[in-house]
Amino acid sequence: MNSRDSLTALADELEAVADKLRSDAVDSEEAADHVERCAETAARLGAELDARARGAAESEGQERLL
Repeated sequence: MNSRDSLTALADELEAVADKLRSDAVDSEEAADHVERCAETAARLGAELDARARGAAESEGQERLL
């Protein structure tokens, strides 16, 4: 899976869990589990974005040296 696909997959997962949270069919314990899953997914998404930004910044710096 390329990095664009991984970002899309993580965003889709976050959206799906958020949709479940918005539904009235979850009890408080299930809602807490969904909130935790959202936080974990958002953290993975943020880490992926940070890694991409670092990679872009590093290659941009290399181009300037050339």
